[in-house]
Amino acid sequence: MTTGTMTQLQPNTNGTKRSSDAENLVNAFQSLNIKPLWTQMEKLNPPLPNPTCVPHIWRYEDIRPSLLKAGEVVTEKQAERRVLMLINPARDSPYTTDTLYAGLQLVMPNEVAKAHRHTAFAMRFIIEGQGGFTAVHGRRIKMQRGDVILTPTWNWHDHGKDGSGPMIWLDGLDLPNFRHFPVHFVEHYEKPRYPAEDVDTNTSPMVFPWAKMKKSLDSVPGAWASKDYLKSDGRQVSKVLGGSAERLNAGASSPGIRETSSSVYHVVSGQGYSIVGSEKIQWKAGDTFCIPSWFRYQHVADAGIDVYLYRFHDKPMLSSLGFYRVEGTDLETLVSD
Repeated sequence: MTTGTMTQLQPNTNGTKRSSDAENLVNAFQSLNIKPLWTQMEKLNPPLPNPTCVPHIWRYEDIRPSLLKAGEVVTEKQAERRVLMLINPARDSPYTTDTLYAGLQLVMPNEVAKAHRHTAFAMRFIIEGQGGFTAVHGRRIKMQRGDVILTPTWNWHDHGKDGSGPMIWLDGLDLPNFRHFPVHFVEHYEKPRYPAEDVDTNTSPMVFPWAKMKKSLDSVPGAWASKDYLKSDGRQVSKVLGGSAERLNAGASSPGIRETSSSVYHVVSGQGYSIVGSEKIQWKAGDTFCIPSWFRYQHVADAGIDVYLYRFHDKPMLSSLGFYRVEGTDLETLVSD
């Protein structure tokens, strides 16, 4: 081997020249539509989950007047769905968390939120009102405060309201996922309402009456209880979204947890606060707040009154993909097939 060849193989000890050469190399990659992983290794492989969204609370007493005003000036025909989206301060719509969407929907007396169907799955928690209903693929379900009503993917559905006063509920959908999977679309029915018949809310698989859930929570001994909303065979209500309800006795607290799942909580009754990361979030009945992935959280009820909470989350999706983790657990296993 010649001396000249040896010189070419020796490492370049000039730091400035090495840096310039590396920059020139990276710039040359652009014309080939390639990028070096080594310049983005930490960004793409972080040491911990790194959600973009932040904890936040939407106070019902602040939002409700705006929602009712929308009911006066925006007709159901103009809106199709009269909803105020709960948008995370760190992102734009449709993000309540990085994987969950929430919105407050209003239907006024004698209105029809016309029939359509879509790819997204929806869970609806009824906040207030009487005489409201939702019709899902030919089955009309009466809305009662505290009930959870499902709208499975690609089912025709419309909403309506009889009697006086507003009907307001919390929508929970998996809309953010369709920014990653561009397969979401909506089809409108030819008439405002899809033909439907009344069904018994106590037997329909699409509705979970609050009276039943509260009774189930109250049957659990101890100061804290949590129950999932499940199908009759024990499965989650969907492959993407899941739901649960919690009871906290007055002055009690829930177990602290840090998990990859993100959640949207709604305060059914009572008041208290949650510690989310390093932030203390005070809440009361009607408020809705979000907990992004990997923020440790714990709920505490004020003294004097029991607290009931509703929650929807993305745990079914994360579990099915193998992405669900809880801090302090190690799920490493050997591949068996």
